[in-house]
Amino acid sequence: MRLLGITGGIGMGKSAAASLLVARGVPVVDTDDLARQLVSPGSEALSEIRTAFGPDSIGPDGTLERRWLAQRIFSDPAARGQLEQILHPRIAEAWRAEVEQWRRDGTATAAVVIPLLFEKGYGSDFDAVVCVACSRGTQRHRLRDRGWSEEQIDARNSAQLAVPEKVSRSRFVVWTEGSLEAHAGQWRRVLDRI
Repeated sequence: MRLLGITGGIGMGKSAAASLLVARGVPVVDTDDLARQLVSPGSEALSEIRTAFGPDSIGPDGTLERRWLAQRIFSDPAARGQLEQILHPRIAEAWRAEVEQWRRDGTATAAVVIPLLFEKGYGSDFDAVVCVACSRGTQRHRLRDRGWSEEQIDARNSAQLAVPEKVSRSRFVVWTEGSLEAHAGQWRRVLDRI
């Protein structure tokens, strides 16, 4: 099986990349989706988050207060590290289990979307890493359209490896400035080359 790791900065097109690959019949697991599943109400991870960050981290409906927690962890590197210690081992276990299932099923090509792929040292887990990237201006425009403030964008960017560094460490780069069709064409070329 050929296993692709997909990374890139926030707002750069990782979700669109996943959708394009799924449309081509390539199974994809997105670690952001896994993280959301792992903190569902009643989960062990959510309980650990409450213990670590207090009752304000959980809403009245028993779900994670994502906005509150994001403000906390992106303004405090120690808090971010604490959250990562709770979630990242579980996330890695979940995506690796999915990969093993694909191997057992005889899947030819599959992909895992991991925003912090290089930061967490997962590069060697993949046959090739693809960085999905766009210009800083386009990224900021996309995130502002999602309602993010400049401070939120800066905090998220500073919590990750700089995109040029991700690009330099990746085997392939898919540039997402253009249309979705152009994006899809780049993915076709990547899949042909691997």
